[in-house]
Amino acid sequence: MQIFTRKMFETFIFHAVASQFVNGLVPVSVLFMLLTLATGDPYFEHTVIHLICIAAITIPLSFLSGIRDWRIKFHSGRAPIFYRKIGLSIVLALLCAAVISIRLMCSNPLAAGGGIAWLYGGCIFMTLPVVVLLGHFGGKLAYMSRLRSAEETDPS
Repeated sequence: MQIFTRKMFETFIFHAVASQFVNGLVPVSVLFMLLTLATGDPYFEHTVIHLICIAAITIPLSFLSGIRDWRIKFHSGRAPIFYRKIGLSIVLALLCAAVISIRLMCSNPLAAGGGIAWLYGGCIFMTLPVVVLLGHFGGKLAYMSRLRSAEETDPS
């Protein structure tokens, strides 16, 4: 057990855990939003706002750990992929903030109908492509990093 714990500590990447946490919450919130629209059950919508709030709380952790990893592992490289990830993270935070703000101003935006319901639903649904792109770019970085480390250790 001690060896497992030591290896886990040595290989633990906080940003990977933090970003996967957010990337797991957002699709589930979209699923519950679809269930809300299909059934009209307000309890599904309550779950949506709870998931979005938890995601909003953890986005700064993911963002800051990503910036830290970018500075340490990639030496603050000025590649477009990093700026895309930074921009998408900010967009995700703003979308979550908009959802929370709308919900605070209007206790049931879907029942209110009109533009507020469309804005509320649109912000929730727009979070999904944002986290998909964040995951895509993160995967590309992880793959490039793995290739680079494999080249450095290759004796040929």
